[in-house]
Amino acid sequence: MTTEVDYYEVLGCQRQADGATIKSAYRKLAMQYHPDKNGGCKDAEARFKAVSEAYEVLKDPQKRAAYDRYGHAAFKSGGGGGQADFGGFSDIFESMFGEFMGGQGGGRRQTRRGADLRYDMEISLEEAFHGKSAEITVDVSGTCDACAGSGARPGTVARGCNTCGGAGKIRAQQGFFVVERTCPTCMGAGEVIADPCGECRGDGRVDKTKTLSVNVPPGVDEGTRIRLSGEGEAGPRGAPAGDLYIFLHVKRHPIFTREGTTLHARAPISFTTAALGGSIDMPGPDGSAHTIRIAAGTQGGREVRVRGAGMPVLQGRGRGDLIVRIEVETPTRLSARQRELLEAFRETETGEECPETSGFFAKMKAALGG
Repeated sequence: MTTEVDYYEVLGCQRQADGATIKSAYRKLAMQYHPDKNGGCKDAEARFKAVSEAYEVLKDPQKRAAYDRYGHAAFKSGGGGGQADFGGFSDIFESMFGEFMGGQGGGRRQTRRGADLRYDMEISLEEAFHGKSAEITVDVSGTCDACAGSGARPGTVARGCNTCGGAGKIRAQQGFFVVERTCPTCMGAGEVIADPCGECRGDGRVDKTKTLSVNVPPGVDEGTRIRLSGEGEAGPRGAPAGDLYIFLHVKRHPIFTREGTTLHARAPISFTTAALGGSIDMPGPDGSAHTIRIAAGTQGGREVRVRGAGMPVLQGRGRGDLIVRIEVETPTRLSARQRELLEAFRETETGEECPETSGFFAKMKAALGG
């Protein structure tokens, strides 16, 4: 025995909720549980069907009045216990979000828009800095050239569906009201192809390989998405095509790491440069060299910020900063002369040369009772 869940509970609404509240609840739940957003999850698909069925009833004043009075019994046809067919949940979603998804919800016939496609492109940090133009090749379902997407054999045309009169929908009396559903003969197209095209077998689409130009603007980051309108899958029988989305992936750089428009780099220096001061040249992603001044007595871990030497702002003006972290390297290979000089230097040390070191050991000595 099938458990009939209250439609108001399905949408999370009170029975006295107005139409706007019910519509808002449906939109939120439909977007959350739509199969395209849940990777084909069966539980999400079942939840989406339940939400769509509940909204199909509660959005219509006559259906809602009948449901409030008779409950689910109002939708039993002929006493046979069969539940009324409100059409596929995809039709309901397309009717609700037709404009957003590129369909034609609310018209005489439903037009199924082609599917969106995804293409992953890998670029270097330098290409992300400067931008680039590239050509990509994608395999898609494109409009059939033989029939120009109509699905009918050249020289013939599709005829109007006799079942629905070209509307793509039919109406049937269900108890106290009229139920509208997708025409089972033409599947909502409003037309029937008696003599289908030999190339596409009546679908209006064939497999194609397309070469497209992609312009990557300066400043893009990992995960930036570029939309190519109308370059996705062609819709069936001349319906609008979907879009192609280019997802960008920036390759790991040997020198720089990135946080938004800020670049980070590490620069090892000799301990003599750290002690006496000096300068180093740090190359930027644009190929220019930035001089980093090293003050005498620089400690390891110090960060130097170079203003305006980072990544450009995407679709804006200016650039971020470059932050260089100084790391003091202790020599591991000394010549005899170098070792002699360091030994002579150590003999002259008083402790004042490295106040942090001497201070640390003084604190330790005091903590251990002298």
